[in-house]
Amino acid sequence: MTWGYVRLAAGAVFASCTVWTAGALAASDADDLPTITVVSKKKKPAQAHQVRRPVQAAPAAAAQPSTGVASSSAAVADGSGAAEVGSGGKPPSGMASEMHVSGEKLNQRPATRPGEVLEAVPGLIVTQHSGEGKANQYFLRGYNLDHGTDMAIYVDDVPVNMRTHGHGQGYSDLNWLMPETINSLDIRKGPYFADEGDFASVGNLHIGLVDRTERSTASVTVGSFGYRRLFGMGSSKVGDGTLLVAGEGGTYNGPWDNPDDVRKLNTLVRYTQGTATDGFSVTGMAYANKWNSTDQVPARAFDTGVLSRWGAIDPTDGGNTNRFALSSRIAGTDELGAWKANAYLVKSSLDLYNDFTYYLSDPVLGDQFHQHDGRLVLGGAASRSFLGSIGGLPTETVVGVQARYDDIDVTLTNTYRRSFVSNVRSDKVGESSVSIYAENTVHWASWLRTTLGWRGDYYDASVNSLFNANNSGRANEAIGSPKFRAVFGPFHQTEFFVGLGMGMHSNDARGATTTESPTDPSTRLDPSPFLVRTKGAEVGVRTKIVPGLTSTVSLFMLDQASEILFSGDAGDTAASRASRRYGVEFTNDYRPFSWLAFDADLAVTHARFVGYDGDQAALYASLAGYPEAQLGNAPGNFIPNAPAVVASVGVDLGEKTGWFGGLRWRYLGSVPLTEDDAWRSLPVSIVNGRIGYRTAEGWRIQLDALNLFNAKTNQISYGYGSLLKTDALYALCQSGSPPPAAVCQNGVMDAVVHPVEPLAVRLTIAGSF
Repeated sequence: MTWGYVRLAAGAVFASCTVWTAGALAASDADDLPTITVVSKKKKPAQAHQVRRPVQAAPAAAAQPSTGVASSSAAVADGSGAAEVGSGGKPPSGMASEMHVSGEKLNQRPATRPGEVLEAVPGLIVTQHSGEGKANQYFLRGYNLDHGTDMAIYVDDVPVNMRTHGHGQGYSDLNWLMPETINSLDIRKGPYFADEGDFASVGNLHIGLVDRTERSTASVTVGSFGYRRLFGMGSSKVGDGTLLVAGEGGTYNGPWDNPDDVRKLNTLVRYTQGTATDGFSVTGMAYANKWNSTDQVPARAFDTGVLSRWGAIDPTDGGNTNRFALSSRIAGTDELGAWKANAYLVKSSLDLYNDFTYYLSDPVLGDQFHQHDGRLVLGGAASRSFLGSIGGLPTETVVGVQARYDDIDVTLTNTYRRSFVSNVRSDKVGESSVSIYAENTVHWASWLRTTLGWRGDYYDASVNSLFNANNSGRANEAIGSPKFRAVFGPFHQTEFFVGLGMGMHSNDARGATTTESPTDPSTRLDPSPFLVRTKGAEVGVRTKIVPGLTSTVSLFMLDQASEILFSGDAGDTAASRASRRYGVEFTNDYRPFSWLAFDADLAVTHARFVGYDGDQAALYASLAGYPEAQLGNAPGNFIPNAPAVVASVGVDLGEKTGWFGGLRWRYLGSVPLTEDDAWRSLPVSIVNGRIGYRTAEGWRIQLDALNLFNAKTNQISYGYGSLLKTDALYALCQSGSPPPAAVCQNGVMDAVVHPVEPLAVRLTIAGSF
C-alpha cells in the first residue's frame, strides 16, 4: 500500500462470461492468427455454418508443475481456462493487446513470489513492499495500481479484487495461488469489453485452473534466507469425472534484520466433468498465512546509518490472513449457441499492522495502525450466446448478467507493537451490485468484423459507522457504458484492431457516506462519488509475417474523471484531479526452433493529472521557510508512481526432456514520487535465471537464481513526509517553540523505499509418480 493511501478506483468484479461459438468462427491455436471462415445462412446447408453446434474443445495441454519450477513432461495437465472452440484454439482476439498464455509457459518463468507469474502480461510489473503475505503491488499502462485497483483479476471465474477493503480498494491477494495449478492466463486491456466491469479499466486477467494431471507430482524447494517449500498435486477418476487435489506449505525469512517468518499453508480440491464448453466443475480452496514485515523506510535512515539496508523501524509490523472459497462452473452448447454460468462464495479475513510515518502523528508510541477486514462474498454470473444473421451476414450475440454481494466488517485502530491504543473507525458495510451486458458481432466480410456492446452497472451500499453515526448512510448509483471493437484482416498474416469504450470504477462505499473526519469530527468532508467514469481508445496491429515471430503494437489512451485517494490510516477520502494517460506497447514472441524461444516487450506511457491543484498550492505555501518539509509539495501535474517505461526480455532453452534453462530481465524506469517531480525513484533492473535437467520419467532438478547480478535497487519507492526521532524537525516540533502546525503535520519529505532482495538461489527437486 502506498503509505496508507489508496486510490479508490474499483468496486465489484464479476466473472467473465463471454462465450464464443465455433459455428461462427474457426480459430487457430494460441500462437496463430485466427482464420475467419464465415458464410451466410442463406447458402446451401453444406456451405452455411459448417458446424451449427459448437464443437467441444479438446483438452488443452497446460500447467505442468512448477512454481518457481520448470514444467515436467511427465505431468501434463489439462483444465478449464477460457472456453475454447473449433480445433482447440482460442477464439479470435478482439484487440491487439489481447493474449492467451499457457500455464506451462507461465511456469517457465523464475519467480520470487507467486504473483510474479503475471509478469507474462506485457508491460506489467509485480512487486512487494511489505511482507510475503500482503497483496502484491502492480504497475501497468502508466498506473501504480496499488494492490489491484483498476486491474481486475479472476481465478476460475471467481473475482480476486476486494471492494471497500480495509487496506485499499481493489485489494488483490494472490499469495494463495499455486502456479502449478494454472492452466491458462487470458489477458485483455482497456474498457472495450462488455463483460468486463469494475476494476477492469486498465486490464483484466482471467486465470484458468487445471482439471487433471496424468501423474501425481511432488516437489521440495530449499533456498537462500530460509526459503522452504513443499508442493504436491495429483488427480484420479471419480465416477464420470476427475478429482484433483493440490497443496503446499512454505516458510521464508528474507534478508531482513527482522525475519519475515512467513508460515503458509494452502490447499485446493477440484472435481470436474466434461470440457470447458460442455461440462462442470466444483472447486474448494483453503489458505492461511502469518508473517512479519519490514515496511518501506526513509532513505535518510540508510544514508545516516540509523538503519542497515535490511533494517526495520518497527519490527512488530506484519499480519495474518486466511481465505476459504467454494465455486462452481457449468457450460453447455446447443443448436442456438452456447451458455455458461458460475457461482462462488468466498470468506476471507486480513489483520495488517503497518507504520508508514513512524513518529509523525504520535511522537511517543509511533504511528503503527491495525487494519482489519473480514468479509463474506457471494456472487455469480450467467451468459448466453446466439448464432444468427442480419441481412445475410453471420452474427454472434452474447447477453449476460452478473451479481455480487459483500458483507464486510472493516476496522481501523491505532496500535503500539500490535497492542490496541485507540479506535479510529469501525464499519459494517453491505455492498451489492447487479450488472447486465450485451455484445453483437457482425462479420461484414472475411476481412472485417465489428463488435458493438453495452454494459449497465448498478451499485447499492449501506454503511453503518459504529463510532460516528454521521458517517453512516446509504449510497446507490447506476452507470451505462457503450463499447466498440473492430478487426480488419488478416492480410498477409497481419490484423488491425480498433477499440473504443467507456468504463467505470467504484470507490470505497465509506467514502460515499463519510461527512466528518474520523480523526477530527469537527472537520467536515464532502462525500466522494460512488461510481466514476473512465474512457479509453486503442488501435493496434498484430503480425506473423516473419515465420515463428508474433509481433504486436498497441497505441492506447485512457482518461479518468478522478483518481480518488482513500487514506487507510486516517479512514477518510480525498478526491484528486482527473487524469489522462496515453502510450504504446510493443510485444514480440519468437520461437525459431522447438528448443529456443525469445520474448521482448516494451511499454512507454505519458501520465499526467489534468487541471490545477489549488489545495496542493495552499499546502506548499503553508510550509514556507521549512525546505525539509516544503520540497516535493509544490503543485504539479505528475502522477506519483506512474511508470513511464517498462521493459522485459526473456529467453528459454530446452526440450521436454534433458537440459533446460532461461534468463529473464525486467526493467521499471525511474518514476516521479511527487506531483512536482522533485523526488524520483531509482530505475529497477533485475535479471533472474534458471538451469536444470528433467527426465522422461518426470523427475526434475533445477536451480533458480533470483536477482542474478545482485542489483542494489528498490522494489518500490514513494515520496512523502514522515518523522524519525533522529530528525532535527522532530526535536523542533517537540520543543517549546514549534514551527507552524502544517510543518509538523507534514514532516520531513523524503524518498521512502523498500530494497530489492539480494542474490538468492533456490534448488528444486521434483518427481512424478
